[in-house]
Amino acid sequence: MPVPAHHSHTADTATDSSFGHRPPLLPAPRSSGRAAAREAGLPRIDEPREVAPADARELSRVFFVRLRELAEGTPERQYVRNTLIEMNASLVQYAVRRFRGRADGAAGDVDDLVQVGTIGLIKAIDRFDPARENEFATLAMPYITGEIKRHFRDTAWAVHVPRRLQELRIDIAKAKEELTVLLDRSPTVRDLAAHLDLSDEQVIEGLVAANGHTSGSLDAPHAEHGDGPAEGHTLAEVLGEEEPALELVEDVQTLAPLLERLSDRERTMLRMRFGEELTQAQIGAALGISQMQVSRLLTRLLAHLRTSMLADPEPEPGRRTA
Repeated sequence: MPVPAHHSHTADTATDSSFGHRPPLLPAPRSSGRAAAREAGLPRIDEPREVAPADARELSRVFFVRLRELAEGTPERQYVRNTLIEMNASLVQYAVRRFRGRADGAAGDVDDLVQVGTIGLIKAIDRFDPARENEFATLAMPYITGEIKRHFRDTAWAVHVPRRLQELRIDIAKAKEELTVLLDRSPTVRDLAAHLDLSDEQVIEGLVAANGHTSGSLDAPHAEHGDGPAEGHTLAEVLGEEEPALELVEDVQTLAPLLERLSDRERTMLRMRFGEELTQAQIGAALGISQMQVSRLLTRLLAHLRTSMLADPEPEPGRRTA
């Protein structure tokens, strides 16, 4: 098998097209690389990434056998290990293409996938046992894709979500697809809970956690999220508006203790006038007093409540009677 021998071996460089300008994962090349190859009893491969896939498989078998025979920390073992990484780098590129759609598309994002995929390749090389006579790619691909999936799981969420809920989101998404086909409709929370053998609360927790996977920009137009009087404004402008009902809530909270201090007759009169919307004549007939008395009592009572709401709270409020 012809092996190029006119270039010095490089385990990894900062300008490699696969890694961009990121720091190299592999050790820097040694000037004694050719001697290390000779001492290891293996050919010197100057461009491991350029070796054809079929030749790479054959060479990898030989290099793996020699890797297990060499002692840790020796230049010979370092050469063999680095050459195996370089020759099998195409496995990382193949795995990255499967996940390219999940990245943002920027060069830096793809470089990150190559980096973490190479970590999985290195782990597979360190764990591969040629004595079992299995194909190296069969062991390497789960390691490579596992590292890439772990990268997405740990970095792709807009907010920090526990690992348990991240995995639950994936299970719920798969169950939704299966049940939609099976039931010919969108599955309910109860359907998902029965399918996954979970409680309704656990499914709801997973659905809520899924909202943390993505985030929206405060500069996005509000029309993307709904319509109404705020249409045409950004989310930042809408989120900063005052809620009209908030003042009503404050008034109710202030009024509640004042009503507790009224007599039963006063509370009854207010309930009949503003709750049941009875006229003053009807209230007078029900309470056995004249309409004029009802008018004076209501005027005095409302004035008292209005003044009390605007006044500072009393240290020890007493009960007021009409």
